[in-house]
Amino acid sequence: MSKELIHDDERTKRLRRELQQGATSDLWRRRAIIGLSLVGMTAMAAVSLFQTGIVEHLPDPPLENFNSDKVNSSDTAYMLGVPDGTLSLASLAANVPLAAFGGADRAREQPLVPLVAAGKAAIEAAVAGWYFYQMPTKERAWCGYCIAGALCNFGIAALTAPEAHKALARLRDK
Repeated sequence: MSKELIHDDERTKRLRRELQQGATSDLWRRRAIIGLSLVGMTAMAAVSLFQTGIVEHLPDPPLENFNSDKVNSSDTAYMLGVPDGTLSLASLAANVPLAAFGGADRAREQPLVPLVAAGKAAIEAAVAGWYFYQMPTKERAWCGYCIAGALCNFGIAALTAPEAHKALARLRDK
């Protein structure tokens, strides 16, 4: 077996061990990002099913001003030429491999990865905040699925920041 293959095999085993068993704070946050992304994807999957006509109604909590059907049928929800729930679902799904990419010390070894993850998360949190603002001001209704998705995006953005800070420090030290 060539020396390169042995090296790649060792690198693969190290990556698997770090991702599955590592206990660093960065890995904990990356696992939380994956968990929040999956929760957000669940909410946006329901919205996507409604927005594309697969289901005809989204149940709401029995609280005043909750009307997910109205919010997700609004002009705002379709203004990009595609239902916003499908875009949010795809974006949340992209967080999963991004959070799983690289070993425990990727902020030092691959500093661009955490910076890309944090930049993506910051943009998505800003967009989620804008949509969150639209519900009470423009639509005059709330969507529990959208609230769940927005909270997940806010959490993901916060969770990416510490590793991105380390990565930025690493790039400055070079």
